[in-house]
Amino acid sequence: MHHDQATAETKVSYPLSLVWWPLLYFGALVGAGFAFASTAPIMWFNAVYAALLGAIFLLERTTPHRAEWLEHDGELLNDIGHTLLTKGAAQLAIAATSIVPMAVATVTRTEDHVSQLWPTHWPLIAQVVLALVIAEFGLYWSHRIAHENLFFWRFHALHHSVIRLWVVNTGRFHVVDSLIKTALSQIPLYLLDAPLQVFLWVGAVTAITGLLTHCNVEARTPLFDPVFATPKLHRWHHSKTLKEGNSNYCENIMIWDHVFGTYLNPDKASPDRLGISGKVVPDFIGQIVQPFSRKGARQILGRRVETTDEHGKSADEKASAPAVGRISEA
Repeated sequence: MHHDQATAETKVSYPLSLVWWPLLYFGALVGAGFAFASTAPIMWFNAVYAALLGAIFLLERTTPHRAEWLEHDGELLNDIGHTLLTKGAAQLAIAATSIVPMAVATVTRTEDHVSQLWPTHWPLIAQVVLALVIAEFGLYWSHRIAHENLFFWRFHALHHSVIRLWVVNTGRFHVVDSLIKTALSQIPLYLLDAPLQVFLWVGAVTAITGLLTHCNVEARTPLFDPVFATPKLHRWHHSKTLKEGNSNYCENIMIWDHVFGTYLNPDKASPDRLGISGKVVPDFIGQIVQPFSRKGARQILGRRVETTDEHGKSADEKASAPAVGRISEA
């Protein structure tokens, strides 16, 4: 680990880096279980989610993975705005992140619904694992396509445009990007007739994992990295280097990265640089509309924007930077 990456090793911080991730991850899942057993599952899950958010926020300031990531980058309001817009203004502030599938399931499923396709006779935990594997397949391919196809990358680039990771930019997604991911991950479960409780748990796991993967907290998770999406794995996914960033596409469990050969877990602390080779505009509304224009798309892709002289003639586009992938090796 480089000296500028290292967190000060103290008698408290080192053991904390070993235990905080499993404690918060599995503790939040236990809290979700109590929430779903109550008469107001969405409300109480929001409370669990808010508590997890608060705990991570405090840990980021006591044992940060990168001290420089605590510095302001001018994107706080944009990050919150994208979280609320993408995940649904009907939920309470940041607690809305990733739980839209729960709200949809609540109004479209009933407890007396009899499934003809889903193995409802299985224990609930087995049904949830099956649902996570199925949903993760859609999440994996929607995510991978967003990196490998330049049309879809123009929307997903907003999420990767940050140069630091911390808990608040968990929900920094373009609404089009989120709609595609939600469709590919949730529709198969609807077609298979998955019951309400399964949808609630898939939504809970996705929300909890999202907060934990984006946090700026020093964590050592060697036992969990092969199975779960951990902060270490997701930091490599945010690398600005192409061969590093085009990896670890799974969002909850790493099964499909192993199957399709995109799992990356080098014996290093984290990538040196995050971000994209192109440019995302700084204002919130501009970030929403930028991918829809030709000029905006070229800015995102890192290509020179075409200009014209006073006679209306186009500039020579041979000097334009070619889009050879989602991010630059430079």
